[in-house]
Amino acid sequence: MATLKELKGRINSVKSTQKITKAKQMVAAAKLRKAQAAAEAARPYAERLGQVMASIAGKVAGQDNAPKLLRGTGASQRHLLVVVNTDKGLCGGLNSNVVKEAKSQARALTADGKDVRFYLIGKKGRAPLKRDYPTQISENFDTSTVRTPGFTEAEAIAAQLIEMFEAGQFDVAHLIYPVFKSALAQDPVTLQLLPVPAPTSAAGSDAVVEYEPGEEEILEELLPRYVKTQLFGSLLEREASEQGASMTAMDNATRNAGDLISKLTIQYNRSRQAAITTELIEIIAGAEAL
Repeated sequence: MATLKELKGRINSVKSTQKITKAKQMVAAAKLRKAQAAAEAARPYAERLGQVMASIAGKVAGQDNAPKLLRGTGASQRHLLVVVNTDKGLCGGLNSNVVKEAKSQARALTADGKDVRFYLIGKKGRAPLKRDYPTQISENFDTSTVRTPGFTEAEAIAAQLIEMFEAGQFDVAHLIYPVFKSALAQDPVTLQLLPVPAPTSAAGSDAVVEYEPGEEEILEELLPRYVKTQLFGSLLEREASEQGASMTAMDNATRNAGDLISKLTIQYNRSRQAAITTELIEIIAGAEAL
């Protein structure tokens, strides 16, 4: 049984931890509003860009002169999974859920006889993926050197991925990242990044529109920007998801610390009362013996 000194030390230790988790919760809550606003503001732009691209790409999809980013390599054997994780921990099961989604996609592709490799963004997903796929990690992109990853980092990632694609290092790239829904829900999603998926339908695609320059020239500029926008959106969603998950996790940790403090305090008071009672009994017994 723990002594009074040990119980008091544990109570003080848990109180110190509770102060840290409470401070972390408040910081995450303050950052969440800005990160959420940035993620939500980027969604309409990405959606509108996708509609514009669909309108143009629908006219050249399937043609031999279509840009390679839309046409693809003509094969689908080698797949690259671009996995977006956070650089910091203390955000609940966010990273483990993204890693779980990546592993699920990898198993499904492997079962179909495909070759799978990984391109990792963020630090927290590297260790679990390297344990299961030690020889299948192609590249890592470090975002921990900047305070808030933005369009500059998205451009650098897109440039590297497009260079790898044009060099024939993979046939299809899938982007896996968390989508912020609320502070309690951040669901990982998977979408095809390269080649840019050809639209099945587009609003207003039946309209007679003449483009100057031609569709191919416009797509040569538009397709790389579309890839950058998707990556930029995934980084914004990651930041919002990280702060939301961190706020929730730290709130739960603070509550759990409070419950533990209450239990330890009760145990401490009981032990202290038992010690006082024992001392009183010894004093009384000694007095009666005299």
